[in-house]
Amino acid sequence: MSLESVKAHLKKWNRDQDIMIFNKSSATVEQAATAIGVEPERIAKTLSFRGKDDKAILVVTAGDAKIDNKKFRHTFGYKARMLRADEVVEQTGHVVGGVCPFGLANELEVYLDVSLNRFETVFPACGSINSAIEVTCSQLEEYSGAKAWIDVCKLSEKTKHSQAVEVKN
Repeated sequence: MSLESVKAHLKKWNRDQDIMIFNKSSATVEQAATAIGVEPERIAKTLSFRGKDDKAILVVTAGDAKIDNKKFRHTFGYKARMLRADEVVEQTGHVVGGVCPFGLANELEVYLDVSLNRFETVFPACGSINSAIEVTCSQLEEYSGAKAWIDVCKLSEKTKHSQAVEVKN
């Protein structure tokens, strides 16, 4: 059902046939990166948080990014509290591991974290634990109807170090 809602959503842009379906799970960042054959940081993970009035908000981040609680609170005015698995399904229509900002069961606010802007293309899931699609950041913004680009993440020390090395070279 969830994959079908994403296909129907992406059909508006003639992208429904571009969804990749894998024979193995792509539910985690690492599994998705392995299934697709890309670096884990290029996986666009969609995180589900409790928003105001118990309505979820979605934040799409790079695969190597972690939520920075201080930045989150500063941006939204409340503490970052992730939804339970049953709440994720109820709010998004997607199971954990397949959550994406497309074909949602409810109209939810979607935010894109600036950690994604390092990449020409990224790979969000498509509503199931074994699917993904390659999109540019501008396509992700358009297809998701994102409300805004935000900065609520921190990068891992490993990522920061590798970026510093790239700058030196």
